[in-house]
Amino acid sequence: MREDRTEAVVKIRSEKGLHVRIAAMLVQKAERLRRKYHVNFHIRRKGFHDVPLTSLLLVTSMKIKKNEEIILITQGEQVEEAAAEMKEFLEGDFLENDLNLNQAELSQVDTLLQEHVITAENIYSSIASGLVVTDKQETVIIYNREAEKLLGIPEREALGRRAEEVFGGSKMLRAIRDKEPMTVYTQTIGTSTMVGNTRPILENGEIKGTITTLEDVSQLVRISWEFEEVKELKEKYYQILEAVQDGICVFDQKGIVTYVNGAWQDITGEQVQEGADILAFDDGGSAARVLEKGQKIMGTICQKKNGKNLVLNVVPIIVNQQILGGISVVKSLSEVQELVERIHHLSAKTEYLEEELNRRNKLNPAFNRIVGISSKLYDAMQLAAKTADNNFNVLIRGESGTGKELIAEAIHYSSGRASHDFIRVNCAAIPENLLESEMFGHVKGAYTGAIKTKIGKFELAHKGTIFLDEIGELDKSMQAKMLRVIQKKEFQRVGDDRTIQVDARIIAATNRNLEELVEKGEFREDLYYRLNVIPIWLPPLRERREDIPVLAEHFLNKIAADLNREPKYLTPEAMEAILRYSWPGNIRELENVMERVNILADRAQVGRKDLPHYISENYTGGSYEKHGFAYGNSGAENAAAGEGRISPQNSLSLPGDMGWEAQELYPWEYYEKEIIRRALETYGSFNGAGKALGLTHKTVASKARKYQLETKR
Repeated sequence: MREDRTEAVVKIRSEKGLHVRIAAMLVQKAERLRRKYHVNFHIRRKGFHDVPLTSLLLVTSMKIKKNEEIILITQGEQVEEAAAEMKEFLEGDFLENDLNLNQAELSQVDTLLQEHVITAENIYSSIASGLVVTDKQETVIIYNREAEKLLGIPEREALGRRAEEVFGGSKMLRAIRDKEPMTVYTQTIGTSTMVGNTRPILENGEIKGTITTLEDVSQLVRISWEFEEVKELKEKYYQILEAVQDGICVFDQKGIVTYVNGAWQDITGEQVQEGADILAFDDGGSAARVLEKGQKIMGTICQKKNGKNLVLNVVPIIVNQQILGGISVVKSLSEVQELVERIHHLSAKTEYLEEELNRRNKLNPAFNRIVGISSKLYDAMQLAAKTADNNFNVLIRGESGTGKELIAEAIHYSSGRASHDFIRVNCAAIPENLLESEMFGHVKGAYTGAIKTKIGKFELAHKGTIFLDEIGELDKSMQAKMLRVIQKKEFQRVGDDRTIQVDARIIAATNRNLEELVEKGEFREDLYYRLNVIPIWLPPLRERREDIPVLAEHFLNKIAADLNREPKYLTPEAMEAILRYSWPGNIRELENVMERVNILADRAQVGRKDLPHYISENYTGGSYEKHGFAYGNSGAENAAAGEGRISPQNSLSLPGDMGWEAQELYPWEYYEKEIIRRALETYGSFNGAGKALGLTHKTVASKARKYQLETKR
């Protein structure tokens, strides 16, 4: 059926405006006309939304005064008749109307007034919870101050409007529409969190509207979050304590254990559970003294029933100047000793690196791959560095495994040829019938199997460097062809009569006695002199024993890096054994042994028993002593100075002053101490001695403290 709508301006003439009794009369009139004409009435005041005339509270809350104009809105079927009758009623004299009311009508008005007393609005406003009431058309008819505060919607924008216009998309709107017996939900607005409770208003089984209460639970939510954070933090701390390798036991002011990690039981061998009395396991009464005096006890060494020696630390837990308990931390004494030994080792390494850096700064960075601190090695490196900037031929001499190829590479990469190729040729590894082809190349068809042209090593080394290792193994025929290349800087490929010019620097190396070979006629003398323009001698490892600890550590670190593990290190006993060994295979043999012990050693420490038997048998169990010098474990004196470190015995002289023979060698610290002592005696100060030795005064001072040396002034 079609609905119409009209709007009419009405001026209120009542002396007191639309006060409560008149509002009640209006509600009664509107309800009667609604049933008669099938219409709905609303009124609108300036600045307000449309308010249904059937809601006494809403009409009263508008506080319309005398002579104020309002808009009467009529919507339904017979709008003209209904609007005219309601307008006439509104503009009439209500006092006269009151007089004309029959007794039944007055009774109805009084009933309405009794049901909706004027104090209701104050009651709603004083409620601590938010209150929202809607009628059966879902129009908001009650909206108190707390609801306004919680929802952030002003009262004038909520009252008289449909719920979907005010609370669109909210959980509260869904609860209002569901009309379940009770709906409880949470709603977050801004930083506030609320709990809503919506119930239907029932009258004789018919739903007349809904009532919603809102409670701000933001503080409770924050407390809940904080509680969860505390639980999470506690769990993290426990996981951290379980991961720690030290044993940890926490106890309260009565000595009752409140926490103990797994490491405690592993280290002490005692099965301590939460709730146990710590005093029953209190070594030396440490925990009792801490609870009594509130002072920490550190570094107590005790022995458990399982025979383990432990280091015990106990500290109090003090809050607001009150002792609330304590924390006991234990660790194995052997682990502490290993740590101290490791610190000594790293300290010595730091001193070495500082000194080595000062020395190496004078060399090209290309020499940084060469590891060692001996003066013989350093002299060879200095000579090699001087040859880098010229094109003279170099002959590197030394036993197998002494690092000849590293020296050759350093010369090349510190020279002007570094941007070109460094070509390696092992003369002993190539069969004689193929050597010429390898060196100079061949053309296609030069011999059976030469299916294509091949470029030789010399041609590849053009503008660069060619390294001829094991040069002493060449036969006489090849020596002659090599001589031509050196003299004329030209050669011919096998099977070709075309001459190729080449500009390649030649660095040769051998472990053979070339002079003896020349004398026997096995090596051309003219080739020898052409190659031996600048000879560089590399000493065997047995003649530079001070390099052995440095090289051993270098290889252990390198292997650890390759395997992505923590590096291992040698015990003093193992170090003494490798220092006494002759190392016929030189550096290559040492590297091989370090690879072996890295696999066989079960701990970070590499002991003497981890070494091959032919090396470990060099250990004597005492001191490595010569002429008042000691290295290794030599009783109480060495224990005081630190295991494996030098302890001065008597006044020392350098070996050269004692008729020293070449076969007698000493650990590096022996020479170092005597050099520092003599420098201080000669120059009288750390600064002067440092300048003379090419060291910083800080390094000299550190060495002097290490060996208990003093300056003259």
